Amino acid sequence: MNLSGPFIKRPVATMLLSLAIMLLGGVSFGLLPVSPLPQMDFPVIVVQASLPGASPEVMASTVATPLERSFGAIAGVNTMSSRSSQGSTRVILQFDLDRDINGAAREVQAAINASRNLLPSGMRSMPTYKKVNPSQAPIMVLSLTSDVLEKGQLYDLASTILSQSLSQVQGVGEVQIGGSSLPAVRIELEPQALNQYGVALDDVRKTIAAANVRRPKGSVEDGERLWQIQANDQLEKAKDYESLIIHYKDGAALRLKDVAKVSDGVEDRYNSGFFNDDAAVLLVINRQAGANIIETVNEIKAQLPALQAVLPASVKLNLAMDRSPVIKATLHEAEMTLLIAVALVILVVFLFLGNFRASLIPTLAVPVSLVGTFAVMYLYGFSLNNLSLMALILATGLVVDDAIVVLENISRHIDEGVKPMKAAYLGAREVGFTLLSMNVSLVAVFLSILFMGGIVESLFREFSITLAAAIVVSLVVSLTLTPMLCARWLKPHTPGQDNRLQRWSRKTNDWMVGKYATSLDWVLRHRRLTLLSLIITVGVNVALYVVVPKTFMPQQDTGQLIGFVRGDDGLSFSVMQPKMETFRRAVLKDEAVESVAGFIGGTNGTNNAFMLVRLKPIKERNLSAQKVIERLRKEMPKVPGAQLMLMADQDLQFGGGREQTTSQYSYILQSGDLGALREWYPKVVTALRALPELTAIDAREGRGAQQVTLIVDRDQAKRLGVDMNMVTAVLNNAYSQRQISTIYDSLNQYQVVMEVNQKYAQDPVTLNQVQVITTDGARIPLSTIAHYENSLEDDRVSHEGQFASESIAFDMAEGVTVEQGSAAIERAIAKVGLPEDVIAKMAGTADAFAATQKSQPFMILGALLAVYLVLGVLYESYIHPLTILSTLPSAGVGALLSIYALGGEFSLISLLGLFLLIGVVKKNAILMIDLALQLERHQGLSPLESIRSACLQRLRPILMTTLAAILGALPLLLSRAEGAEMRQPLGLTIIGGLIFSQVLTLYTTPVVYLYLDKLRHRFNKWRGVRTDAALETPL
Repeated sequence: MNLSGPFIKRPVATMLLSLAIMLLGGVSFGLLPVSPLPQMDFPVIVVQASLPGASPEVMASTVATPLERSFGAIAGVNTMSSRSSQGSTRVILQFDLDRDINGAAREVQAAINASRNLLPSGMRSMPTYKKVNPSQAPIMVLSLTSDVLEKGQLYDLASTILSQSLSQVQGVGEVQIGGSSLPAVRIELEPQALNQYGVALDDVRKTIAAANVRRPKGSVEDGERLWQIQANDQLEKAKDYESLIIHYKDGAALRLKDVAKVSDGVEDRYNSGFFNDDAAVLLVINRQAGANIIETVNEIKAQLPALQAVLPASVKLNLAMDRSPVIKATLHEAEMTLLIAVALVILVVFLFLGNFRASLIPTLAVPVSLVGTFAVMYLYGFSLNNLSLMALILATGLVVDDAIVVLENISRHIDEGVKPMKAAYLGAREVGFTLLSMNVSLVAVFLSILFMGGIVESLFREFSITLAAAIVVSLVVSLTLTPMLCARWLKPHTPGQDNRLQRWSRKTNDWMVGKYATSLDWVLRHRRLTLLSLIITVGVNVALYVVVPKTFMPQQDTGQLIGFVRGDDGLSFSVMQPKMETFRRAVLKDEAVESVAGFIGGTNGTNNAFMLVRLKPIKERNLSAQKVIERLRKEMPKVPGAQLMLMADQDLQFGGGREQTTSQYSYILQSGDLGALREWYPKVVTALRALPELTAIDAREGRGAQQVTLIVDRDQAKRLGVDMNMVTAVLNNAYSQRQISTIYDSLNQYQVVMEVNQKYAQDPVTLNQVQVITTDGARIPLSTIAHYENSLEDDRVSHEGQFASESIAFDMAEGVTVEQGSAAIERAIAKVGLPEDVIAKMAGTADAFAATQKSQPFMILGALLAVYLVLGVLYESYIHPLTILSTLPSAGVGALLSIYALGGEFSLISLLGLFLLIGVVKKNAILMIDLALQLERHQGLSPLESIRSACLQRLRPILMTTLAAILGALPLLLSRAEGAEMRQPLGLTIIGGLIFSQVLTLYTTPVVYLYLDKLRHRFNKWRGVRTDAALETPL
């Protein structure tokens, strides 16, 4: 059966079919979104709860623990961690990758509702949750600065105007605001004045709450008109509160301004942002899932002039960070690489055939196959990203293989004197089954990735389906368009009229075939030696896989650094600020840095700060992001009590189910015994600090932050009529920035915040001046019923899977891989000798690496099994697929040897290259074996004669397809622009594997074919089955 026959007869229909494929692909290309990497949906839900004034331990025991118990009953929770700090608890739930995030969110809300009665009664609101995707990095950061307005006013502008407008832009998901808080009326009470007038803190709170209300007041009407009733019940500014009467004494009014400082401030004064040298409020913009980053960023930029126009003249809206330039440059480089790859493979055809007309045929076939793939990508909801474009670049070398096989076979018939039309029929029919075998088995390799699950399946799904789609479209084009063009465009061969290039090409081909025939004959006479070399190759594969350095993913250079400043536990906001300033100035003055933005304080605590560093374009700095980090580490000034940790921002982040750490790598200790955890954690930190393989270690030092513990004499308190609720209430009023009333505005809502004046919150001695009211209305000093003790307690409490936990963040030293660092940690921990009740494990990228490392051999075996099954079905044989698979060990040796020799690292990208080699290298064997079987079955040749003839006849297409694949991958290897760190390992793996396997498989494949043919004969003889050459047997 000749599948190409109808298309050769109908050139118009064939051209229109190809045009339709191009048209669908071209339209789809314009609709594809753009992103740095495929959309990876890690189902993560973050639950946030607050109880102002509560200590970390109180938050952990009364808020985190009840919530964790409820969440623990939800199906599909992969990891659960929490972090409780002053007045705040954050619980992070990461679900299985196949879990529906919307269904999980409903169960999380039900669990929150179920825990309502277990949570503290003083919580102003129930815990809230939001769905997040930790693999999604912000696409843009804007900053608001002003020389006139306060930061609270800037925050209000960002919240009421900018955030709302930006959220309406197509493609924008969430807009987060940081660097300050909303404006508020702050009331700072004077305890001594209150004591003098006999006024309790709670009296002030109740008076203010009663004076500022906003409730319905109804209306009146006289039958004709309606009057709405309003009152001056809303107090909006600090001056409105100053004159409030809070008490009468001896007939004289005591006003709020007599016992307090009332000012317009912010809700949280322990929160500050910056952009370069200016104080700033930051707007962090995230995209919606699947949105086109370039279009979204461009739309935001188009809105910026209009947004600036509605802001006060003194306010400047700055672009602090923009992901689009790097993404644009990366994709542009990938597109240029694709064009270069197409040009190179067409050059291969031209040089081997020496025929300009012949070279035009793949020039048309390749674009049709690649452009048609865009339609499949659009139907599957894929994007143009690094991996999908790499798939198309590699597909260039693969899809041209099909055109080369058809074109070369037809050209061979024409050279033998057959007319082009007849040659097209004969040539296409002869290689039809070969093409089917090559492409179906290649598709099986990549589709097998889809059944692997986990991170690998999520990350490489787009790559695999894109490449498989290109191969399928290429198969269609090779059986339709290519033979039709050969029949119409190629001229009959006229001896003696070849041009110079054709003569050179034919002479070179004859020379190569002659040399190959001589060496092949020697190999066929020394089969055992050749077979031994193949066995040795298998062993070398295993040895190289063991010794080659391994990592998870190549370190990307996204043009951004992330910095974390960690101060000593308990460090105050006022002390932390100048330390942060020192780091900020040091980073900003580096010649590779373009801008610095960040904030200090907020929900992360007063001793923590965050910094986002934007680097200059890579062409201007001439250093990778990692090299910039190393330089900054060396030049960074030593700041007592604080440390700056820098890491290169990555498009792919792991460990999303845990609290954000200061590095990609972290090590977690957890235990049900808090005492054991506190005992062994410092020992583990000491052991890791001693490892030369690790650097930038971030661990908690010392016992924790200073804490004042109030020891209440309960018997004395009972006698005087005081209970613990009264004690905690007065402390809450005095020291927790308590929000006691709400101010309603047309655009937003603001809080009234009450606390004692800051001078009374700087020393525990001031606790003696606080008075508590007894049940009979008397006021007694707190010192009458209690005394305080100083102690060191944690400024945060972390849980991992409901157990108390501590983490250690670190980075790998220069030249150290994840595998080497992880092994060093395991050795160090083994020497520490942790008890059974203390569990230690890797987290973040190191955890993801360990998981994929264990599954890699099974992934490769799965791909091999898929190829074997497909080939076995196609050839109706158990033996012939083994001959084809025997070519693969040499490809593995070439790939691993190239990585090892050039000082590279074996990563998931390299693994992807091995999968590609499995598909490409077996094509050469299929070309040989398919023709050998035809010669043996239809011409009656012996196995030796058939395989020798097949090797010599298929040498030219094998060399052409291999060289096309190598040149198609060469631009990946030579890439030096943005995104090169993702493309180079793939190019190195493919080129190394192809070169080595090309040399070896030209000789091992015929030898294996002959040995397995003998085995087939013996097995059939044992079964009593005839093995005539003309018979097709299952073995």
